[in-house]
Amino acid sequence: MDSEIKIVANRYEILSLIGQGGMADVYQARDTILNRVVAIKILRDSMSEDPMTLVRFQREASAASRLSHPNVVDIYDVGEYKGMHYIVMEYIRGRTLKQMIKRRGSIDLHESLNIMIQLTSAIKDAHSHNIIHRDIKPQNVLVKDDGTVKITDFGIAIANDNVQLTMNNAVMGSAHYLAPETAQGKEATPQVDIYSLGIVFYELLTGSVPFQGHTPTEIAVKHLREPMPFVRDYNPEIPQSVENIILKATAKNPADRYENAGLMLYDLEHCLDPEYMNMQRLTFDDRPIANVDVSHGHVEVEYDDRPVSKPKKQRNWATILTISICAIIIAVILFLMAWVTGLVRFSGMLGYETMPDVTEMKVADAEEKLEASDFTHYKIKRKVSDSVKKGYVIETNYDAGDVVSTEDTVVLTVSKGPSYLIKDYTGLYLADVKQEFEDDDVNVKIKVKYKNASDTNPGVILKQSKLEAGDRIDPDAGETIQFTVSRYPTITIPEKIIGMDVTKAKKLLNDKGVAVVTEQVGSGSGEVLYSSPSVGSTYTQEGSDSVVTLYYD
Repeated sequence: MDSEIKIVANRYEILSLIGQGGMADVYQARDTILNRVVAIKILRDSMSEDPMTLVRFQREASAASRLSHPNVVDIYDVGEYKGMHYIVMEYIRGRTLKQMIKRRGSIDLHESLNIMIQLTSAIKDAHSHNIIHRDIKPQNVLVKDDGTVKITDFGIAIANDNVQLTMNNAVMGSAHYLAPETAQGKEATPQVDIYSLGIVFYELLTGSVPFQGHTPTEIAVKHLREPMPFVRDYNPEIPQSVENIILKATAKNPADRYENAGLMLYDLEHCLDPEYMNMQRLTFDDRPIANVDVSHGHVEVEYDDRPVSKPKKQRNWATILTISICAIIIAVILFLMAWVTGLVRFSGMLGYETMPDVTEMKVADAEEKLEASDFTHYKIKRKVSDSVKKGYVIETNYDAGDVVSTEDTVVLTVSKGPSYLIKDYTGLYLADVKQEFEDDDVNVKIKVKYKNASDTNPGVILKQSKLEAGDRIDPDAGETIQFTVSRYPTITIPEKIIGMDVTKAKKLLNDKGVAVVTEQVGSGSGEVLYSSPSVGSTYTQEGSDSVVTLYYD
């Protein structure tokens, strides 16, 4: 977005950048018409020229706007402004589910079930509108302070009547949560979302994803080939009925999974009922994978359903040996090329190391841990955090466990401490509010407009804007707050009131904020004869104790 643009569509006032994704930036903004805080996602200029990216962006708006569910982020507005494509949505105060898992590790069973019931209910509603999300992961789930979860980012969601966005059925979505049939490039069905929900449930209960790898392809192959780990091996206290939900949701064969999200939701709601607690562990007869091919930009597999039989004729072993040796040589060459170019990375070799976990560590300790892992290029940026103590690391630009070049720069985002809560300052004296900001060591720019108020002491704040009560700000950022402050009206008593009808003269002075009393000194025309103070005098209306007296005929 053009940095000079502060108002989008003559309505949305940009307040701050709150997130960046692969194709768009997300800002906190204020809807100046409805006077509410919103989130506005703006497609980057460089992406607007890419038809596929634009379709993804428009699809997100279309898919999410068709839904109205308490666990789906509401879409308020969609449009284009000066060549910028934007989506205006509900602003959620909180954090992502991924951030919560990183900070807390495994989540309590009852809290995990509550989160899963909300998510599955939202996906059930999406499926009822023929919308398949296709990218369910904790990074796309926002958690409010009251525990309500909101699913977002329908950027690769598809409806039953939409074409695929990928070329040659290339894999989209996140590898850790990818259904096996998605890796094969098959057409998406509701079962791909059910599989992802099962992976998320496993991660909530264990604090980690079931399949790890250095590349998306390696992880996808594990989804295809390796059996799902048992969550009860991690925590035997978890009931078998709960583990069965994960096993059924993540079955390799889509036909073995829940037929729809409603059935999964029922099991989530009833798995702790006494009659379900002592079930047998579910098992599925998954077919073995005979071949995995990653040479076409996606994963292709073949399942071996044929019975084993003996060869019917003599093999030419010399030919087989020659072909095998050639294949091994070619494989070694390709592997070495991938290794040298960085496509395949091994920790401790060719300048690559495993990124350590330094989140929620003191800066000095984090730097020491990075240097111990040979990461000597790092820099620090600071931002406020209501959940991480001042001077501790909030996050890094690489995830823990990533294999990263030691020549790359690691960015440590360090907590500046909590944000500052803006209160309702109306009715308070401006001087007292300024002192409060100074005592709290908050850098706030105060703009003041004065308004005549004859019935209010001077210096009282009548109105506040730009920062509203409930807003949280960076105390060092120097944000601007505007106050309208009372003052006593001061006028010069006009000469023209002499000879004017006393009623009209009184109204003239009242309109200037002046209190007026009248006293008749004659029995004639009702015209003003003189005043006290006299005309031409400077008069300040100081509350109800001072008045201008009009003497009339």
